[in-house]
Amino acid sequence: MLKFLTPLLIFAVLAIFLAIGLNLNPREIPSPFIDKPAPPFTLQTLDDPTRTLSTADLKGQVWLLNVWASWCVSCRAEHPVLNRLAEQKLAVIIGLNYKDEPEDAKNWLAKLGNPYDVSVLDMEGLTGIDWGVYGVPETFVIDKQGVVRYKHTGPVTDKDIETTFLPLLNTLLSE
Repeated sequence: MLKFLTPLLIFAVLAIFLAIGLNLNPREIPSPFIDKPAPPFTLQTLDDPTRTLSTADLKGQVWLLNVWASWCVSCRAEHPVLNRLAEQKLAVIIGLNYKDEPEDAKNWLAKLGNPYDVSVLDMEGLTGIDWGVYGVPETFVIDKQGVVRYKHTGPVTDKDIETTFLPLLNTLLSE
């Protein structure tokens, strides 16, 4: 009898672990960069590959780094939210175009609107790795001293803007 119950018990334990894993919120993935200096980068800009942008260029400003790609379905869902946030001009929004073809990215922004002050190219995903990116989209908030203050995993929603981003940005801008 025990030899028939053993596989059933193993299956039940695995099913419980699967259920627990599926109920975890991916937005709660901790970032080791919170309250630490933003990982440095110097990358080509999407609009003009002869020009670069680096984290050093952004010192003294509150800015957001939004990791996105034209092939990302969730990025399309959050894009109108970012466009509305950009209209408020509270902070510089930098797009990190992740593992994408530049022409596809340019066409996507031309079609859907461009919330980014600048988009930089991370075609091989190395900068994303440096920032601890798990997948797209992800959004980071960086203060005037270049310290990462918040990481949002997954698409940003209007509720996220109202309850998290705006209060944080207002606090950082007043410092």
